[in-house]
This record gives sequence, C-alpha cells and structure tokens, in this order.
Amino acid sequence: MDAVRLIAAGRHALARSAAAWDIVGEAWQAQALAQGVGSWLAVTGPPELRAEARGLGEAGSRGCGAVDRAALGEAEGAAPDQPPRAAQLTGVADLRQALLGLQALLGEVGIALVGVACATDDEGLYWQCIESIDAAGESSDRVRALLRRMTVRERGSASGVL
Repeated sequence: MDAVRLIAAGRHALARSAAAWDIVGEAWQAQALAQGVGSWLAVTGPPELRAEARGLGEAGSRGCGAVDRAALGEAEGAAPDQPPRAAQLTGVADLRQALLGLQALLGEVGIALVGVACATDDEGLYWQCIESIDAAGESSDRVRALLRRMTVRERGSASGVL
C-alpha cells in the first residue's frame, strides 16, 4: 500500500481513538510508519535524500522502542502481536505528500499524547506519553529536514544547478 494511504489510515485511526492506551498504540503505529518510510527512502529514494531518510528510519525505530508494548498489550482490547500498519508499505508514489502527511500525523500524535499525559494519574502511562512525545518530535524534525532538502534539491534543479 502506498505511504500516503497508510498515513491517512493512521490519521483516521488516531482521530477515532478515545482510550489512552489506544492513543499510545497509534503513537507506536505512527513511529513504525516513520521508520518504514525512512527505510524505504534510504534504499530507493533520491540519492541526495538517502542520508536524511536513514535518519528518519532510525528515529522511527527509536520511537517504536519508546512504546512499552507489554503495557500496550495489557490494555483492554489491545492486540500487541499484530504487525504494524507500516508492514503494508509498498512504496512512496508522491514523496512530498507522504512527508507532509507524515509530519501532520506525528504532530497530531504529539498533541493527543499531551492530552493523555495531562489527564492521567497513572505514573507509568504519564512517562510512556512523555517518551512518546519526545520520539514523535524527533521523527517530525527528521521529516522537516527531508522536506527542506527536497526544496533545496528542487530549487537547484529548476535553476540548472544540482
């Protein structure tokens, strides 16, 4: 499945999430998607974007590790052994739209996690949210760097300099 469709599915799932652990689960899904998109671009993307893409893949991987999957699995109705949505990633047809969508998703995840952290009395959940917010911010920074590099690349090719 194309990255843009997976990102849209993630945004929709996050918007439907009401329970705190569902939101944490969607944060994990978003990080897995950041890892997948970054890894895909690091291998098949434009050569001048590959180093930044590798950084996004690594940040997404660290973000996945920030989520306590055991605690997520203990949440009511959770299915921790299911593969992430990102496992369905087959390509990135529109790189700019995928990155803009991923950046929006990561921002929405961060906002949702802040809401959970502010509303909980559970110390474990609170710290889980704080770590996940930090991870979403790092992945978002990597996406922003890729978008900047793309803009520079496009301006250079438009002026004949690359």
